[in-house]
Amino acid sequence: MPAPTHPRPHTETLANGLRVTLRHVPGLKRSAAALRVAAGSHDVPLAWPGLAHFLEHLLFLGTERFPAREGLMAYVQSHGGQVNASTRERSTDFFFELPPLALSAGLQRLSDMLAHPRMNADDQRREREVLQAEFVAWSQDVAAQQHQALFDGLAPAHPLRGFHAGNRDSLPVEQAAFQQALRAFHQQFYRTGQMTLSLVGPQSVAELRELAEQFAAVLPAGDNLAQSAPPRLLDGSSSSYQQVGEQACSLLFALEALPESSAEALAFLCHWLNSSKPAGLLALLQQQGLAAGLHATVPYQFGGQALLQVQFSAQAESINSLREQTLDWLSFFAAQRDWPALRAEYAALLQRQQQASSPLQQARRDVEQREPGLGESAVAALQYILGKLGVVDNFSSHWQLPAANPFLRAAEPLANAGLIRGQTSAHRGLRTFAQDRSRSRRERSPMQFSQALPDNTDAGAVFLRWQTTAGATTDLQARLQRSLREVTEDARQAGVEVSLDTSANQWLLKLTGLQEPLPVVLEHALKSLTQVDADSPRGEPPAALLPIRQLLKAWPERSLPALAPCDDITQLWTTSRWDGLALGLNAQTQAAMGLALSRIPGTPDNQLPAPAAVNRGYLWSQIGSACGEHALLLFCPTAGPDLSAEAAWRFLAHLCHTPFYQRLRGDLQLGYAVFSAFRQVHGQSGWMFGVQSPTVSVETLLGHIRQFIEAIPALIETFDERSFDEQRQILAMHLDASVLSSKDAAELLWQARLAGHSSDYLAQLSSAIRQLEPSALLVAAQRLIRAEAGWHCLANAPAPDASWQAAK
Repeated sequence: MPAPTHPRPHTETLANGLRVTLRHVPGLKRSAAALRVAAGSHDVPLAWPGLAHFLEHLLFLGTERFPAREGLMAYVQSHGGQVNASTRERSTDFFFELPPLALSAGLQRLSDMLAHPRMNADDQRREREVLQAEFVAWSQDVAAQQHQALFDGLAPAHPLRGFHAGNRDSLPVEQAAFQQALRAFHQQFYRTGQMTLSLVGPQSVAELRELAEQFAAVLPAGDNLAQSAPPRLLDGSSSSYQQVGEQACSLLFALEALPESSAEALAFLCHWLNSSKPAGLLALLQQQGLAAGLHATVPYQFGGQALLQVQFSAQAESINSLREQTLDWLSFFAAQRDWPALRAEYAALLQRQQQASSPLQQARRDVEQREPGLGESAVAALQYILGKLGVVDNFSSHWQLPAANPFLRAAEPLANAGLIRGQTSAHRGLRTFAQDRSRSRRERSPMQFSQALPDNTDAGAVFLRWQTTAGATTDLQARLQRSLREVTEDARQAGVEVSLDTSANQWLLKLTGLQEPLPVVLEHALKSLTQVDADSPRGEPPAALLPIRQLLKAWPERSLPALAPCDDITQLWTTSRWDGLALGLNAQTQAAMGLALSRIPGTPDNQLPAPAAVNRGYLWSQIGSACGEHALLLFCPTAGPDLSAEAAWRFLAHLCHTPFYQRLRGDLQLGYAVFSAFRQVHGQSGWMFGVQSPTVSVETLLGHIRQFIEAIPALIETFDERSFDEQRQILAMHLDASVLSSKDAAELLWQARLAGHSSDYLAQLSSAIRQLEPSALLVAAQRLIRAEAGWHCLANAPAPDASWQAAK
């Protein structure tokens, strides 16, 4: 992970009006671009709701220069990158991340699709059906409907009250007037004066500027157009209202005529409102039994207006008490005289956030063009906002400011923290995981310190696994997650991601991110987990998920044999056995982990077996769903444990990712949630297909996936020698440790260890991919078609026929 960079990127406006922010970060393995167009759903003529969202979709359907199969989405996906877009009320964002050498080609595709969309009539009709499917899903999604209901208290004339997603009725593509409006919207707003481009990468500022100028040269030039001012958020003299539901209620504050730097001020306020530290707002609400959770956010901000939402996981009858306590806390907060300690911690938090962020996250933040931290103008803005929220001079005396985040303080250098015996700075070679273990007095420790990743970066990872004698009940899992919440949040602010997965008898605690705070984060996480008991709080109920997301969340649990659940945490800890893997840690960090390692519950065991593979055959699991849509995951395990089989499976998934998406989403229009990808879970690797559809049954969806799989040999034959070799080299490069992010490389190496591979797994896998020939892929495709390693399906509907066995 790269070293911290200056908080402000280079910013300028090019000669043709394009605003650019350029951030040079030495050591980054990826580059990213984010483009913001100052036009969104509220800028559309009232007659055509959804037009802006519709246009965003159309722009991805290809141009004359770059047809869809060669366009931005296909290009980024084929290079192992990320790409997406988002239409909001007053802006539309396009963003992607790629290897640095591919950034130029990605920008060429982005500029071409923005400047020269085809807007073909057939394409429009097909894409309208995709938006119709999204609309159907949105209309059935409880969380989406609750979010929309938040705006019911606003003035009827405000556009937040309207429908803007678009559907079959609001997008009459056959009408000439609609086509005229569509083209007029594109010509009016998709020009340089309305755009801001953010680039982040290891390239110099001069190189990034040259790329930005090449990008801008393709776009229509034009001045910035002032977007129309919205009407007042609320009618009359009221400045707030409330919304209540079955399990949640919200206070909403409508703010008008906001001063400069209000966005930074509101971000600062929400951060501290959301704190769960003792003697804060959430802690008191939980103590009094008024609310289980609190989340403050700003769902809308534009043109001097903002809507501040404070949502509580609470019953409706508590709303008046919640308002009283919230205003009391805000009054206490407003009296703190410019918040010097909180501002210092907030600045440290933002610095860590910048240091730990991916290039794409940095680019998306930069395109916002906000000032870092809370400067003097933001302090004045916050004081103004608090006054408008109705703070008073009299407030309760029991409130306290949040305690300092223990993970944001720099760690003291350890005395005599030299290299572990037998280790030198030259040890960068490829060794087995067992050889990578510390050779100190913990020689037989199950925590293996691997040198498969270099230790001279800021990043590191720790995986800690327990094998338990029984599974955890749903209630116990909720208590464990709740116990980690404060540690997880503090760690995230300090640049470390913490997660706990309790699938069947495999419990995994994972820490990835900046290595300096890793030891103390691990120590605090273990302390929290081992203090859970029968009286520990259960936490908030899980949020409702779309069916495909429900399946993805349930998949790790369903991929292991079922066990009888147990609620006795003491029994589970004392009878468990543990092992672990640490990657990328330097000698000082390794030495600092001693205390944490001594506090790991359970019995250490450096020879734990890998989780048992799921039985072969056609296996079917079903989970319920409150949503009326149909969804399934089909997992095809790799046919063979050797790396050559995995290489072939990975290459097949790589070649078929875009064709599968185009076939099921574009040609057949089955739904908007369509994907295929190579996945690994609990050491088992395979190819996963996923689809969600509002109208097509699970049985029919499965039939379409089968048809696609059976056509793979014919698809392989369409690749000529040059394109086959090009894709082979791209995939091999993606798995190179020098290209992979530290987090992704660590995850791959953990899965490799579970599968029994050595620590030179990445190098061996890349080599195996480079040696693949079309004949080997054809053999792998036939093994896939015959389901030699089984097909495992998870769906929200019963199995279609008797050929599928119920998974145990």
